[in-house]
Amino acid sequence: MENFASDARAATLALRDLFDQTPLQRNDFLSARFGAEIWLKREDLTPVRSYKLRGAFNAMRKMRVSDPDQQLFVCASAGNHAQGMAFCCRHFGVKGAIFMPITTPQQKIDKTRAFGGEFVEIVLTGDYFDQTLAAAKAWCADRGAHFLAPFDDDDVIEGQASVAVEMMEQLGRAPDMVVLPVGGGGLASGVTKYLHTLGEQTEFRFVEPVGGASLTAALKAGHPVQLNKVDSFVDGASVARLGERTYEALKWASPDQVLLAPEDRICVTMLEMLNVEGVVLEPAGAMSVNVLAELGDISGRTVVCVTSGGNFDFERLPEVKERAQRYTGLKKYFILRLPQRPGALRDFLDMLGPDDDVARFEYLKKSARNFGSILIGIETKQAENFPRLFGKLDEHGFAYRDITGDDVLAEYLI
Repeated sequence: MENFASDARAATLALRDLFDQTPLQRNDFLSARFGAEIWLKREDLTPVRSYKLRGAFNAMRKMRVSDPDQQLFVCASAGNHAQGMAFCCRHFGVKGAIFMPITTPQQKIDKTRAFGGEFVEIVLTGDYFDQTLAAAKAWCADRGAHFLAPFDDDDVIEGQASVAVEMMEQLGRAPDMVVLPVGGGGLASGVTKYLHTLGEQTEFRFVEPVGGASLTAALKAGHPVQLNKVDSFVDGASVARLGERTYEALKWASPDQVLLAPEDRICVTMLEMLNVEGVVLEPAGAMSVNVLAELGDISGRTVVCVTSGGNFDFERLPEVKERAQRYTGLKKYFILRLPQRPGALRDFLDMLGPDDDVARFEYLKKSARNFGSILIGIETKQAENFPRLFGKLDEHGFAYRDITGDDVLAEYLI
C-alpha cells in the first residue's frame, strides 16, 4: 500500500510538466451557511477544466515508459476524458484516435480537436455510447493501439490520486471529511486509497446522480452491475456500470456514505455557484456542493468538496434554469380547461398575483363545445404563491391539472 502513496506522489510531481496545482479554496459563502470550514478543490480549473487530465496523463506516461514503441492511443468518450487524452497526445507527441457518438454536441468535438490539434483523429460513430465503445475497442485491437480507459485502470486511478496529494500539501493536514462525486469511480478510488494508505481518519461521502447511481447498485449487489437506464443529464457522472477495479477500491464503503443528488436539485447548485460565487460548474462538478446540507452536523469541521469539472456549455443554461425553477417550486406548468365564453381568459389573468408571470401560453385544442384546453406555464418569485393561485382557481370553478412533475406529459408538451 505504501507503494501506492509514493507512486501517487511521483505522478503528482510529473503532472507539474502540464499545470500547477489546482487551487484549494476556502469558500466563505458556504462556510458561513453551514458553520463549517468548507474548502473547494477546484478541478474545474485544470487546462481542460476537469480532473480527467490527471489519470489520462499518468496512464499515458507509464505506458510510454513500459512500451516506448507504442505511438497510438485510443479512447471512447464524448466529454472530459476525450479532452484529457487529446491534451496528453499533444504533450507527448503521440497519435490518438478519439471515438465519439454521432450525437456529440459540436462544442465538445471542437474543444477536443483544439486540445489535440494534429495529433488526434476524431471518429464519430454510433448513436449510443455502447456502440461507440465497441467500435473503439475493435479499431484498437485491429491497429495494435493502446486503449486508454476512462476510470477502470490502475494507472488512471493512481493519476486521480494526485488530487489528494495536492489537497494534503495545500491544507497542511488531512481534512475531517472529503466529498467526492462518483461516475465510474476513478477519482473516488484514487483519493480514498491515498488517504487510507497514509492512515488518515478522514471521513468520506460519495455523491451520485439519481439517474446514474452505479456505486449504490454495486454496493447493494456486492459487485458491479449494469443499470437498466441512465439519465444522461449529469453527463460527467452518468455511468451505467462501476468499474471492476474501482469497485474493488470502494467496496469497503457503506451504502449510507453514498448520497444521491437529484438532477434538478443539482441545477439549483449550478445556478447558485454561478450567480453568487461566479464559479462555472458542470452538473457533475456541482454534485459535491449540492449535498452539503445532507452531511449531518458538520459545524466546526473541515470539509473538502471536489468540484470535478467546469465544462459547461452555456447553451444549456436555459434548461438548467428551467429545471432549477421547477425543483424549487418557482415555476409550474398546468393544463387549464378554459370556458369558451367572452371574458374567461380575463377572469383567469385577474387571479394572477403581482409576482406571477405567464411564461408559456399555448392553446392545445377545443376539447368540448364549451371548453378549450390551454397549456399554461407560470413563473413566480415565491413558491407559496402557487397554493394561493390554485385556491382561486378552485374557488371560481376552473378545472386544471398540474403537470410539472409528470415526466411523460412534460416530455411531449413542455
